[in-house]
Amino acid sequence: MTDPDDATGLRHLLARVVLVEERVRREVERRQADDPDPDDAFRGLYLSDDAVARLLVTRRSPGPPAPDAAERLAAVEAEAPASSRLLRLTRDFGLTPLDVEILLITLIPDLDERFESFYGYLNDDVTRRRPSIGLALALCGVSPADAGARARLNAHAPLRAHRLVTVEDPERPFLTRALRVPDRVTSHLLGDDAPDPRLTGLLTDWAGAGAVGDPAPLARAFASGVGLAYLREEQGGAGAALALQALAAAGYGALCLDLDALARDPHHHDVVDAAIREARLTHAGLVCAPLDVVAREHTAVVRNLTAALDLPIALVGRLPWDASWSARPPLHLVAPRVAPGGRADLWHHAYPGPAPVDVDIEAALAPFLLTPAQVAAAAHAAAQQSVLDTGPLTLAHIRHGARAQNAAGLDRLARRITPEVGWDDLVLPRGTKDRLRELTARARHRDRVLGDWSMRPGGGRGRGVAALFAGDSGTGKTMSAEVIAADLGLDLYTVDLATVVDKYVGETEKNLERIFSEAAGVNGVLLFDEADAIFGKRSEVKDAHDRYANVESAYLLQRMESFDGLAILATNLRANLDDAFTRRLDLVVDFPMPDEHDRRHLWDRCLGGTLPRAADLDLDFCAKSFELAGGNIRAIAVTAAYFAADAGTPVTMPHLIHAIQREYQKLGRLTLPHEFGPYVELLTA
Repeated sequence: MTDPDDATGLRHLLARVVLVEERVRREVERRQADDPDPDDAFRGLYLSDDAVARLLVTRRSPGPPAPDAAERLAAVEAEAPASSRLLRLTRDFGLTPLDVEILLITLIPDLDERFESFYGYLNDDVTRRRPSIGLALALCGVSPADAGARARLNAHAPLRAHRLVTVEDPERPFLTRALRVPDRVTSHLLGDDAPDPRLTGLLTDWAGAGAVGDPAPLARAFASGVGLAYLREEQGGAGAALALQALAAAGYGALCLDLDALARDPHHHDVVDAAIREARLTHAGLVCAPLDVVAREHTAVVRNLTAALDLPIALVGRLPWDASWSARPPLHLVAPRVAPGGRADLWHHAYPGPAPVDVDIEAALAPFLLTPAQVAAAAHAAAQQSVLDTGPLTLAHIRHGARAQNAAGLDRLARRITPEVGWDDLVLPRGTKDRLRELTARARHRDRVLGDWSMRPGGGRGRGVAALFAGDSGTGKTMSAEVIAADLGLDLYTVDLATVVDKYVGETEKNLERIFSEAAGVNGVLLFDEADAIFGKRSEVKDAHDRYANVESAYLLQRMESFDGLAILATNLRANLDDAFTRRLDLVVDFPMPDEHDRRHLWDRCLGGTLPRAADLDLDFCAKSFELAGGNIRAIAVTAAYFAADAGTPVTMPHLIHAIQREYQKLGRLTLPHEFGPYVELLTA
């Protein structure tokens, strides 16, 4: 159904078009009256000698306006409603009366196809069916030699600078260049609010639902004429949502431009121009995020965006602002994060239906740093997953929806593990388990402790949690990281730092920066294996190698301190770590070799409940006699299972003894007869 205000405004537009039509008709009639050969069937295709002679003795000048033209125009404008889109466009784009006349003259062939023929006739060329600059000026009653009138169609004048009119045929002389009104401008004047097709896939909605932070200060700035704001945010920041609320409070609509998608568009400069025009047409501000990729690779695009002086623009990103990006300084703000309780409100608002009362949404989302739009997307993803499972919403569905918002870049730099173990699978001393549970508590409550309570002020420190797992190989460090990730509902990403270190100067830092940058877009647990490869003690500088090794360690210390995620570093050699690094850790967890009691549990758990066992298995003897780590016991259990599968029997004691012997050979340990006691005769040569 057509909006009554749009219908009234359309009548005003058509009334102005009628006045233009009369002017065109008078010009056609005037040309016909002076035409020496009106019946020429090939008019516009060639120039006869008579036509050339007539051009030599005549001078084209604008026809006189109709006697009552000014009065009729004044009457039409007096009856124009405030809702007229033509009036709003005139005001918002700063058009003069001459600009409006040129716009309407250029627009009319898109409203009535007959005018293509009229313009072809007036151009003396049937192939040129759009008004030329010279013809448009003549129809406006001004001389083509009028410098002020010509200036209304130069590249920096409102009609062309704002892309309301395009000038074609740049290779032709100025007066014979054709004019055209872009389809989007025509559609807008006729009442259509569908955005420019070139913006398809680039306009998005980051708002989510509900209020985030306090938009009042930014709203006051926009209302007072501040045109450019930069909201710097961290992972899970709500900069875009805050900007949208501020624009609404200041009386503007909003267009959200996805700058990541824009950076991949080969015609990004034209797209920026279309977005700025769209915002002006709809009396909206622009919210552009994330700025980072565009700022690094397409600085000219940022300059183009910030050149729109009369348009409120909010840029959102994580990089520090670079003064070279814009000729005018922006208003700087720090974008807030969504508070833990606020995430639950946003989630409930977006979830299609009531959530079960026994599911604690706030606790489920506490480990995740999500933007408002990501919270809304997580709610929809959780709903879809519950439909797939044909059951009620569960904690697993909520966590699945939140993990689905992770960026994929880190998968190229680290190995992702979907956790499949829990606390019951860990066989560790009680003190070690207590420290691991303390680590999960820190990850859950970091926003409250480090954010709301400001327990880590200053120094550029992030809100991350860093822990060190120290112990011999096979004592459960990686498995514990997997359990922590499972308890928090996060994925585990393992990074082997030994593969990050590069012999070329500066490459190690680049590799690490790529990992941390990608990890900033991921809600996961980051596990650095073999951490002593780079976190070793800084040594006295004796040569260039020592100097650069110290630089690598110092860089990583600084980068770890500003990291916002959960990072776990595993090492077999705690004594080799730099003291400065240890001081920056939130928690150090030692993983001792298991004692006899824990080894008995490990043997039973590693053999599992589905592997068939012979009645003569003596696990008590294995636990007492062989001082092995959990990783070694698991490897022995797998080897014994292969022996049993090959023999077609349950796992027997000979299978276990042979498997233990193979593990000793792998470890380079001597096979001492007294360790094997009564089973020594089962050893093979």
